[in-house]
Amino acid sequence: MATEPVRTTEKGNRMRSIELVDMQSGGDVSRIVTRGVGHLPGGSVLEQMRYIQSHGDGFRRWLLSEPYGDPFMSIDLIVPPDNPVAQAGYIIMEAMGYPLYSGSNTICTAAAILQNGIVPMEEGEQLLVLESPAGLAYVTAHNRNGWVESVTTKSEPAFVAERNLKTEVPGFGLVTFDLVWSGAYYALVDATALGFGLVADEMSALASFGHIFVEAARPAVTQSHPELGQVGPLPFAHFMGPLESLEGGYRSRSATYVHPGVICRSPTGTGTSARMALMYANGEIRDGEWLETISPRGSSFVGTVLGQAWVGQHSAMHSHITGKAWTIARSEVLLDLDDPMVDVSDLEGVLNSHQR
Repeated sequence: MATEPVRTTEKGNRMRSIELVDMQSGGDVSRIVTRGVGHLPGGSVLEQMRYIQSHGDGFRRWLLSEPYGDPFMSIDLIVPPDNPVAQAGYIIMEAMGYPLYSGSNTICTAAAILQNGIVPMEEGEQLLVLESPAGLAYVTAHNRNGWVESVTTKSEPAFVAERNLKTEVPGFGLVTFDLVWSGAYYALVDATALGFGLVADEMSALASFGHIFVEAARPAVTQSHPELGQVGPLPFAHFMGPLESLEGGYRSRSATYVHPGVICRSPTGTGTSARMALMYANGEIRDGEWLETISPRGSSFVGTVLGQAWVGQHSAMHSHITGKAWTIARSEVLLDLDDPMVDVSDLEGVLNSHQR
């Protein structure tokens, strides 16, 4: 887990290094931090996340900003779990900040943990329990010859928080949306009503609409979760295409927007869960049925409804998401603290405390 002290070089205490495994699932890149950050204050992964969010956000900005990274990427920092059931913990960082859960990031993190020996891999089906800031993620990995062939992850239940919210969007008029929790709050929007077909050449237009829509919708959206407390302003929108009915399930084109300005290459696991939760509340999908979401780039995830749950007073839905992750790179990233392209004001403290 991420407890290896940072390394000095010929520049002495002005150099830092971390080790990354870059993975992709559905086209979305997750940078898994395996070494270079030590123990973070706090017990639970949620507490550790809130510490780095408040005192070390420069770490996120460093790895997601040019020239070291790209805001289309995500970061997954592996940390010690607090819950004794879990074998590892992970903190998710994206352009929008710190989502409490993410399906694609969980798929990538689970595959990286097993393929890099952080948790020993078992041939065949293997159960892996990870602690996310939202709680426990139960992962079933299917392994063959040292590789993870697919990952199915079951997270916290999803629920419809509010229905038929409306916001005035410049250039589009009054837009109706439903608010759903699936690890973060999502605004679910009918893409057809807005004239979108959710294809690749619309990604720029979708990102532009997503930005002005989320900015307009935020004042109407709660920032509080009934069990997790304050979770911040609305970070995501999910564009829903028409449903195609198939034997035992459904298929739909979909797109997830991450504020500010990112359309995900995958349909996203939490976006898929949010869509299923809305369908479940509407009686459109039943226990055991599945939904395949297809992104504008053509990648897909499959979500399956597992049954009813409760979150506070909200009727909710258990589900799992299945996908696959591919390894892109294993690398060491060096940081010279004198680099003027990096704001080290709240980054150096996170790395300094564990320097050799």
